Amino acid sequence: MSSTTATTTAKSPARSGPAAGGPGALAGTGTLVRFALRRDRVRLPVWILALLLGTLSTANSYAELYGTPEDRANAVETMGSPAGLAMSGPRHYLDAYDSGAMLGHQMLGFMAVLVGLMSVLTVTRHTRAEEETGRAELLRSTVVGRHAHLAAALWVAALANLVLAALLALGLAGLGIDGIDAGGSLLYGACHAAAGLVFAAVAAVTVQLTAHARGATGMALAVIGAAYVLRAAGDSGESGVLSWLSPIGWVQRTYVYVDDDWWPLLLCLALAAACAVTGFVLSTRRDVGAGIRPEKLGRPVASATLGTPLGFALRLHRGMLAGFGAGLFLMGAMYGSILGQAEDMLKDIDQLQEALERIGGSGMAEAFASMVMVVVAVVAAVYAVMAALRTRAEESAGRAEPLLATGLSRGRWAGSHLAVAAIGGTLVLLLAGLGFGIAGAASTGDGVLVPRLVGAALAYAPALWVTVGVAAVLFGWFPKASAAAWVVPVYAFVVGYLGQILQFPGWMNHLSPFGHVPRLPAADMNWTPLLVLTLVAAGLAWLGLAGFRRRDLETK
Repeated sequence: MSSTTATTTAKSPARSGPAAGGPGALAGTGTLVRFALRRDRVRLPVWILALLLGTLSTANSYAELYGTPEDRANAVETMGSPAGLAMSGPRHYLDAYDSGAMLGHQMLGFMAVLVGLMSVLTVTRHTRAEEETGRAELLRSTVVGRHAHLAAALWVAALANLVLAALLALGLAGLGIDGIDAGGSLLYGACHAAAGLVFAAVAAVTVQLTAHARGATGMALAVIGAAYVLRAAGDSGESGVLSWLSPIGWVQRTYVYVDDDWWPLLLCLALAAACAVTGFVLSTRRDVGAGIRPEKLGRPVASATLGTPLGFALRLHRGMLAGFGAGLFLMGAMYGSILGQAEDMLKDIDQLQEALERIGGSGMAEAFASMVMVVVAVVAAVYAVMAALRTRAEESAGRAEPLLATGLSRGRWAGSHLAVAAIGGTLVLLLAGLGFGIAGAASTGDGVLVPRLVGAALAYAPALWVTVGVAAVLFGWFPKASAAAWVVPVYAFVVGYLGQILQFPGWMNHLSPFGHVPRLPAADMNWTPLLVLTLVAAGLAWLGLAGFRRRDLETK
């Protein structure tokens, strides 16, 4: 058989025999599971540890912040508003609002999104990304069944979620906090596992629809976003019907630590099974490396902008940029919707009051907006890191080498991606500030908040550019350590947001570029640190590009 015939045979969807669902369709699954676990030996433990420690620290903070019946009664009053319910969960939790009920009410929906993100990235990494790079086809030429990659990815995602569930159950039960018992903790962990399984199975479907890992991830994340929006809309309404259309709403309706109902998790398991089966069936309807959805034919002649490095980079980034822009606009609008109630919501929480007093400002709304703006800036920095590290992904996949073999210089190629990361990050900051300002003005009746909050968001742009610069230096000089760029937004969130509440030393905040930004709109504008940050960002970008010009390309 010729090599061409062999390749065509490997790519053709089988209609019968082992590849169509027989015993051989799962051959090699165990080996792929072990290989995937080895590849993710750092990634998954970091995810699990971060989610675990975040939950345990939050549970402890609830016990400290709401230690008296009066504090909890005040929390019920503030969280019972439509805006508060949209940000947290269903009203029934408020009937017995102890530390456990607070954890289920305020954290479960948010954690379901993060667990879903972990699961989606795991499945796409070990399925569609493997096909996109050609590794899946190479392995399929050996004794590896058609369904082995998808089955292995789902097994790895399921194991990660089950480990997280077990650690959450043990960790929460061991805290010894009133209202957080062993039975409720077991259900709390199971809720995370159920949500993770649902979104892992959703990713099993989306990876069949498109030929690109980023597209599959984007579609799965859009499902997560839609699930959260449906949950928020349902919980803020009177009937709550929309929440029953969301798997996030299902896990919240276990009423963990209140009623401890397990049966809603059966809905999650049923949906996960249905999506997983759909994913396996769809995989037999397409070629290896292709997607169910046919690729649209492009223009016969490329546009003038697509023929430039910057235009081409923008074309590659446009999907992620649009997603982050829409997400941050909605995020800003959600925070802005409760801005008018900030003083009532926070007036009886001593630690938050002290943190807001240190920020300053003429009122509680301004101080609260300044605190929230740190979170908005960190999320924008997540986009900046992802966009800046696209150069590393292009290099590793072997797509950069053909481009650089032409007249395109290394500096122009890498610089175009860094420019899109910096300009795109500034744009998503602008959209976040606009959403925050519009909703905040509607909530408070103060139209001046629109330009003030837009300006407060844009003030973080130089710090975001420094984040891009750090990623550039790592890519240029230490490409294998490029992932260390994630330390910048993670550290900024822990120290810049949580550190205000937990009263970390001031010098810790100064180690982050975001710690040097004036805390608008509460503080006065100071241009000096912004100019310094801009110069630092320019220097880091230059240094990173200089390193990239001097090293060899690394292709996996």
